[in-house]
Amino acid sequence: MLAKIVGWILLGVVRLLTGSQARWYGCPPKAEQRIYFANHQSHADIVMIWAALPEELRVITRPIAARDYWANTPVKRWITTEVFHAVYVDRGQAAAPPPPSPPPPPPERIEPSMEPVAAIQLPLVPAEPEPQVPEPAAAAAPAAGLDSSDPLAPLVEALKSGDSIIIFPEGTRGNTGEPQKFKSGLYALAKMFPDVVLVPAWIDNIQRVMPKGEVVPVPILCSVTFGAPMQVQDGEQRRPFLERARAAVLALRDV
Repeated sequence: MLAKIVGWILLGVVRLLTGSQARWYGCPPKAEQRIYFANHQSHADIVMIWAALPEELRVITRPIAARDYWANTPVKRWITTEVFHAVYVDRGQAAAPPPPSPPPPPPERIEPSMEPVAAIQLPLVPAEPEPQVPEPAAAAAPAAGLDSSDPLAPLVEALKSGDSIIIFPEGTRGNTGEPQKFKSGLYALAKMFPDVVLVPAWIDNIQRVMPKGEVVPVPILCSVTFGAPMQVQDGEQRRPFLERARAAVLALRDV
């Protein structure tokens, strides 16, 4: 109950400061499982896009939050966990590299023989075939999904549970006005969950409400524009898809 009250208070504050206008340009606000992917210019991005969603979508949508920022104090950790139902990710985390291969064994030492070569006349006896021992079956992959060291594991678990998520494929905040190159996580999730709808979004002006390095928000009219859904095309490789996804987000800037 407390989380619900705090959520309504935060929603009112965000809408008072930003207007929090949602513009559904390419798709309607439909209660289906989606991956919303947007530009990233401020820590307030997750609050802005969360507040822009209607209530029926907000309760089934979980924003992705950087653990080192949103969980570094008890208050922020409680808000992101209990109010936003955020999925924490560790920035800069990478899957553990495979263990190095063991060094090859040293070559076997062959002692020299003192017998003349011509004296060694052994009859050729065919070697008996060694008995075939069946190899053990390969261990099956864990049913739970990705290894916990994989940075995508929390997102995969959220999607497996049926939630929608909000992600920022740039991975870190930019300050140039245009999205940076998208990282490969969006492509991996799109391939793993082909039935989940991918919706691009452009968050406008939020970097002026809370610029990088600032902690006091400034009232500025902001909006979130949602574009037409997209998906990975047959045979489409990672980099062309990510460039197309970035272009879809950037195209919403001038809508």
